[in-house]
Amino acid sequence: MSRAPFSIVLALLLASPAFAEDYSPYAGEDFPRNVYFGDTHVHSSWSADAGNMGNRRIGPDEVYRFTRGETVTSHNGQAVRLKRPLDFLLLSDHAEYLGVMNMLDRDDPVLLATETGRRWSKWRKSGEHLKVFGEFGMALLKGVDAIESEAVEETNWSRVVANADRWNEPGRFTAFIGYEWTSTPDGDNLHRNVILADDASLAGQVLPTSAIKDPTPESLWAWMAAYEEKTGGRVLAIPHNSNVSGGLMFALQDSKGDPIDRAYAEERARREPLVEVTQYKGDSETHPFVSPNDEFADYETWDRGALGRAGHEDASYEFEYARPALKNGLAIEQAVGVNPFKFGLIGSTDAHTGLAAAGEDNFWGKSTRTEASPERWSLGLFPEPPEGEDLPPGASGSALEEFAGQTEAVQWYEWEMAASGYAAVWAKENTRAAIFDAMRRRETYATTGPRMTVRFFGSFGFDDGDQHTPDLAALGYAKGVPMGGDLTRADHDAAKGWRKAPTFLVAALRDPEGANLDRVQIVKGWLDGKGKKHERVYDVALGGDREIDRKGRAKSPVGSTVDVANASWTNTIGASALTTFWKDPDFDEDERAFYYVRVIEIPKPRWTAYDAKKFGVKMSDEVPMTTQDRAYTSPIFYTP
Repeated sequence: MSRAPFSIVLALLLASPAFAEDYSPYAGEDFPRNVYFGDTHVHSSWSADAGNMGNRRIGPDEVYRFTRGETVTSHNGQAVRLKRPLDFLLLSDHAEYLGVMNMLDRDDPVLLATETGRRWSKWRKSGEHLKVFGEFGMALLKGVDAIESEAVEETNWSRVVANADRWNEPGRFTAFIGYEWTSTPDGDNLHRNVILADDASLAGQVLPTSAIKDPTPESLWAWMAAYEEKTGGRVLAIPHNSNVSGGLMFALQDSKGDPIDRAYAEERARREPLVEVTQYKGDSETHPFVSPNDEFADYETWDRGALGRAGHEDASYEFEYARPALKNGLAIEQAVGVNPFKFGLIGSTDAHTGLAAAGEDNFWGKSTRTEASPERWSLGLFPEPPEGEDLPPGASGSALEEFAGQTEAVQWYEWEMAASGYAAVWAKENTRAAIFDAMRRRETYATTGPRMTVRFFGSFGFDDGDQHTPDLAALGYAKGVPMGGDLTRADHDAAKGWRKAPTFLVAALRDPEGANLDRVQIVKGWLDGKGKKHERVYDVALGGDREIDRKGRAKSPVGSTVDVANASWTNTIGASALTTFWKDPDFDEDERAFYYVRVIEIPKPRWTAYDAKKFGVKMSDEVPMTTQDRAYTSPIFYTP
């Protein structure tokens, strides 16, 4: 038998698949390496409220251009641009009267064929846009469709889906198709943003549903189910501003007032895997009333009333904020077998200027009339009729007066707006499918503006020292689950007679163009054997020369380098990166629990300080001038 020369054998061995596979472990890697930042809540001039509050310049094309990093001109004539482009966007114009203001501006014959369209067009051309605002605003609150034209709906929705497909660029920029569903019963906020994973070929087969047709969340979920049944597509909904929901967003009853049962819990968990926990209209993570031992709970708090209604009951806080809702979800799961509040966390802006700007030094306001100016800090969210305006008799005048009366009792001022937030998503690539998949599995986190990078893994098998592994992500996925995941078994050592407690790895890196980190915390909530709900905050990593005490806390503040007068700070305190291993010291294998990470930056100037310096204005003493931006990861859930 002849033998091949040694050189040929060596060459074959080196070229064999086994050698290639062994040498490059990343070739078959199947977990996300990339974090993408985006906004799932931006309104253009096509939203009826934005269009009525002065936005007549920033339409869908301008919104997409700005989000992708281009310079656009704001309504006050100034050039505006993001420091860094975003990776994805949902242009979430309201389904209610979607595109109608744009149709008025362009004298669209489809709208002018309706009586309401002709009336609104006349008012708008004469500069009486607040009359339009009053009439459509009261129609919304009363659940009345003032136009009743399917032709108008079809025309505008076809334009929405075409715009998103035109700007979508897989691998570079993701433009989702969707809208905002805007239910506000008696002034309580039940709004949801609806995201479709699909392109126009599927999304164009349906029309959005609106709160005018039915204001109950169950009706929205039914529409979502019908969309999936008809098209084979995928859709999810994201509640927002639970902080101004009057206790309705995370209530323990359905819309009929019946206690949550298994069917309701299953449907809500399926349809709403995420919650927008921070945005311009305040922060919804937690509140001092429900988290009295958490010194960081009082962040950008809105608690004087609901969205369009004054007054607040202390008993409502439990059903308005994400942390108590997560705890209540554990109790409901124990009772009915499914957790309706098993959600992940994201942030977004809710900008009605069309400008998704969440930076403290680049905040462009809630609405067009509150874009950067010397007086904007003192302006109210709800527009008021001009002083001395002669209101006409009949429906238009009474509608404007009634709407003004409805919102007058609770007026939110621009200085109360938070320059927040963005959605961060761990995905394999920047495409609709990959980002939607990440949202569905809750591998997301919220930031209040900065683009810090956060990893969070849970396991029953991590060891102290794993946090120093160079490729922490590979180890985290191999031995555990990421943020949004589930831990379902406490490993048992029969020889020693004990069960392991869950262990966690956290890695946080500051925004490369932002502030250092003060600390990393793990927030735990759990349900004890008697059905009582608990929460606890653990400091697990600190910037600076501080120590964590036996109770798992570091009460010493990181300090501050903020110079308010000059709207400046320095990164001479805190840490640029914090990585740690943490084992739950209070674990009980029989208790349902969740864990999420909160990363807090060192203090820096708030957007109001930048305004005060730029415009040379003195604001009232109640206006905060500093802030500590933060990130919240989706929870990891433990089920016995």
